[in-house]
This record gives sequence, structure tokens and C-alpha cells, in this order.
Amino acid sequence: MLELGTGSGYEAAILAELAQKVVTVECIPELAESARQVLDKLSYSNIEVHVAGKTLGWPEGAPYDAIIVSAGAPTVPQVLLEQLTWNGRLVIPVGSRWQQELLRVTKLRKGNNIENLGGCYFVPLIGEGAWEE
Repeated sequence: MLELGTGSGYEAAILAELAQKVVTVECIPELAESARQVLDKLSYSNIEVHVAGKTLGWPEGAPYDAIIVSAGAPTVPQVLLEQLTWNGRLVIPVGSRWQQELLRVTKLRKGNNIENLGGCYFVPLIGEGAWEE
């Protein structure tokens, strides 16, 4: 499983209780380091914390069965779909910087299935295929 937006590491810890392995990326190096220290102190051995680069996600660990994004994007980034396995799921807020719809996208061989899970508001997703800084 891949998480974009490590923040404090709280969501990664919850996901680590549900998934065999969690890869989480954060664009703010200080937040990534702080989360890494907290998760290590809590003895989570199935979480990898990385500082995000210009490319969204963590292609080095792909493909993923599931990707969850904790920031809003203007559209569903193709680069994240490319990191999913077939039948993998991407949960991502999509819309403007001020209002989004939470989407669950299932990657299928003949087009993707997109489900709208409702309105939401997240900070902007920054990077290639999302908002510019």
C-alpha cells in the first residue's frame, strides 16, 4: 500500500495495522523525519517513510494494490494510476483547491471504474500531475 502525505505518521500507523506493508511519502523533509522517528519508536517495522520527489508517489516500490492520497488534486494523476496493479484501488480527493470530491478509482484493463464517495476538503497535492507549488 502507498500513502501520499505522511504528515505526523498517524494514518500510516493505522494503515500498517491493516496492510502487510505501507510505503508513505511526504514532501516536507522535516515532517517525514519526525514521522519516521515516531513510527520507529512505536516499533512499526512494516512502514517505509520517504521524502517525496517531483514525481507523485513512489515508483521505485510499484506496483501497489492500493494508494491513498491525503491531499487534493485537480484531476486523477496518471502517474499514480501507472503505479497501481490491475484491479488496484486509488482513493484521492479531486477538484479545485477549495473543494473536492473523494474518488475511489479501480484500475481495470478496459477503462477505470470511478466511484464518488462524497464531498471533502484537503490541502493541495503538489507535484508532477497535480498542482504546481
